[in-house]
Amino acid sequence: MTPMTPMTTSAPAGTSPESAGTADDLIAREERWGAHNYHPLDVVVAHASGAWVTDVEGRRYLDCLSAYSAVNQGHCHPRILAALHEQAERVTLTSRAFRNDQLPLFCEELAQFCGLEAVLPMNTGAEAVETAIKLVRRWGYATKGIATDRAEIIVFDNNFHGRTTTIVGFSSEALYRDGFGPFTPGFVRIPFGDADAVARAITPNTCAVLIEPIQCEAGILIPPDGYLRRVAELCRHNNVLFVADEIQTGLGRTGRKFACDHEGVRPDVLILGKALSGGFYPVSAVLSSRAVMDVFRPGSHGSTYGGNPLGCAVARTALAVLIEERLAERAQELGSWFLRELGALRNPVIREVRGRGLLCAIELTEPARRYCEALRDLGLLCKETHDYVIRLAPPLVVSREDLTWALAQLRTVFAMD
Repeated sequence: MTPMTPMTTSAPAGTSPESAGTADDLIAREERWGAHNYHPLDVVVAHASGAWVTDVEGRRYLDCLSAYSAVNQGHCHPRILAALHEQAERVTLTSRAFRNDQLPLFCEELAQFCGLEAVLPMNTGAEAVETAIKLVRRWGYATKGIATDRAEIIVFDNNFHGRTTTIVGFSSEALYRDGFGPFTPGFVRIPFGDADAVARAITPNTCAVLIEPIQCEAGILIPPDGYLRRVAELCRHNNVLFVADEIQTGLGRTGRKFACDHEGVRPDVLILGKALSGGFYPVSAVLSSRAVMDVFRPGSHGSTYGGNPLGCAVARTALAVLIEERLAERAQELGSWFLRELGALRNPVIREVRGRGLLCAIELTEPARRYCEALRDLGLLCKETHDYVIRLAPPLVVSREDLTWALAQLRTVFAMD
């Protein structure tokens, strides 16, 4: 079936006729009843499998966004789906007031996969970042001996760690901050990619450096070689925790387990989310050493859904798929080839092509939105970020044939310009 060929579709079982409709009708309903806090491309997805999605009118599209790396394992992976069904028929939620038979296995398997000692499960990525902030602050007071309420966390220009009030408070993007103050103090923002700036910013009150190994939302910004290693060394030398937000870059996306692995850096605190559940269920986690994690005591942090048996069962299977299908290795092999082919695109509007693994970007000299819309019309879904960058990050199960087809659509669009 070609990408844009209509196919017969019907509303899923259990869906009332009133909830079905044409794309235009559904878009109008969303605009009428939903909050206007996103600017999505106008494609209404109804079904998905692997690297491909189908809209309500039967047109197929190659997904080159992967829900911002949440579906590294591909849409509706059958093994993860089976785990979801099986666990949903047993028990879905106990809260942390009681124990369940999935949480211990999830913690053990994830800790061993990451090479760390302790796991604190949460739900969303932003919750995991907030958890890490609480963790490193308490460590700063309890272990490093920072005076009460004086702890500082170093963060970076163009960072993106989520949308909570605390997190947007240390963003350098004015749009993310506008109208949401006053903001939480205790963050020191410096340029990304400058290790000397990190050295200058560290004080006796610094408890942690919070960093994305690659800044995804900012446009797939990759720091200079050796930068992460140097920052980690500065942290060790100054008794500061190195905190890596690998929510978008981790779990195979860049061709390794984690983006930090490209420089042989093991974080003191690791933040995961998105692909941790293969896109089926919100699961996130913070990992660290036992010495750091044990600053938490009963009552100091928690979540009703964090560590729930349904999420744990799904995440365990999603992790197994990542390992057994060698998706990180696949991202490395296909990504190296795909990035070379992207680099061969020729058009004056293309400023730069960059990436690592299957996390790629085409930076333009003019707004990227119309190019994303043109690609959508050809059956390829991607999204602009920071206005001028096209992000290309297909599910790691994508085939070389699919990527060859994607390159043909990109050539067509840039030839039109």
